Amino acid sequence: MDRRVAALLEPLVEQSGHVLEAVTITPAGRRRVVRVVVDLPAERTDGLDLDAVALVSRDVADALDGPEGTHVLGGSPYVLEVTSPGVDRPLTERRHWSRARGRLVTVPVGAADGGGTLTGRVGSVADDGVVLTTDGVLRTVAWASLGAGRVQVELNRPTGGPEDPRGKDGPEEDGTDEEGEG
Repeated sequence: MDRRVAALLEPLVEQSGHVLEAVTITPAGRRRVVRVVVDLPAERTDGLDLDAVALVSRDVADALDGPEGTHVLGGSPYVLEVTSPGVDRPLTERRHWSRARGRLVTVPVGAADGGGTLTGRVGSVADDGVVLTTDGVLRTVAWASLGAGRVQVELNRPTGGPEDPRGKDGPEEDGTDEEGEG
């Protein structure tokens, strides 16, 4: 992540209720492509609203076109892309796992948790790790054992069943917040 650009943009993105996931700057001929990836915080279970992303994009463009942005980018022309993380984004942070509750994932695990690769549905996310349902069995995998998880695309994703922690109407209400604190 380009730290100087991220430092400029992070407060704007957070003010809009989003999280700055990544900033990359790639040369493209005489211009550069500035790609800004925004996501929702862990406690939000709804989808990323395209109108909200458009507003974030406008604020980001204004900041990059202003004096501080010109200083950070060196005044050269750029193309701005503001986007959300794709389904192929690896689950590497606690908030990624929290937002993936109810989704089917594949994740490499360390030897302490049996080694190899697990495929299961993400249940709860807590201080001690992530609870996965694999073959109908709940299994807590410690943070230290979790590799980068990958969400599996499901065309007919089940909802409201025994393996879906969201229930019929959304996230599970267990008296704790997404970060595992009550």
